[in-house]
Amino acid sequence: MAGTAQAGDFATKAFVAHRNLLFTVAYELLGSAADAEDVLQETWLRWAGVDLDAVQNQRAYLVRIATRQALIRLRTLERRKETYVGPWLPEPLLTAPDVAEDVELADSVSMAMLLVLETLTPTERAVFVLREVFALDYDEIAEAVEKKPGAVRQIAHRARSHVAARRPRGEVSAAESEAALGAFRRAVETGDLQGLLDILAPDVVFLGDGGGVARAALSPIVGAGSVAALLAASRLASVAPLEAAQVNGSPALVLRLRGEVDTVLAVRIDEGLITGLYAVRNPEKLARMGRETELRRRVSTY
Repeated sequence: MAGTAQAGDFATKAFVAHRNLLFTVAYELLGSAADAEDVLQETWLRWAGVDLDAVQNQRAYLVRIATRQALIRLRTLERRKETYVGPWLPEPLLTAPDVAEDVELADSVSMAMLLVLETLTPTERAVFVLREVFALDYDEIAEAVEKKPGAVRQIAHRARSHVAARRPRGEVSAAESEAALGAFRRAVETGDLQGLLDILAPDVVFLGDGGGVARAALSPIVGAGSVAALLAASRLASVAPLEAAQVNGSPALVLRLRGEVDTVLAVRIDEGLITGLYAVRNPEKLARMGRETELRRRVSTY
């Protein structure tokens, strides 16, 4: 009994040490914190029954379980998106400043990148995330996605090319992001239409996610003039002040009504201009904005 209890205690400690990393893997694959938490629960149930003496690499083993569970859930999520009302956006997460300090992690969980990952197949997305973000070797990834290493290399190359063609055109520093978002915020709060046109790219795309519950545009709004007109018509400045926040590792704006988060506004920035505006209003996706979520690429010490 003592040996069983000790093994259970060791398994628990190992899982807790990897928990934030596993959540990050699942979230990057799913774009949903709620689904990522479900994946963690399934991962724990399977990990608790593993013979730990036979596990040579805990990180790889746990990531493999979590990835397989996330891929199963991702296919279910894809079916839910088919009947989703209006544009679907990833669930925003309030993140600590240290996430922004890890440039690669912040880029990988940004709203813009998660939307790019949405254009990959489930397997391509898993391979890209595990290789480019978490630096797993091809053999480990092959076990996680149940493919041969040679096939995984080809998938990785294809996914990398696909993402490179769609990701923001240059690395944007935190200072540049804050400057662009600050200019946008001032223009909205003062009703400065020209200020909005100056900071919005000519081909800017606005996506609003209300999920059929909250009011939101049911299709993308394209073009600086159309987006500026939409923002002016919404009269955001007259509703409540826009608050600055770190969302998914990047500067963003939050609108609160009666103390509750009503809207999260994230942006994509290219060459100093806002090329993407993402407004999440679906209440079901705002639950994690009440507390910081720890995202990690590395294992905690235990």
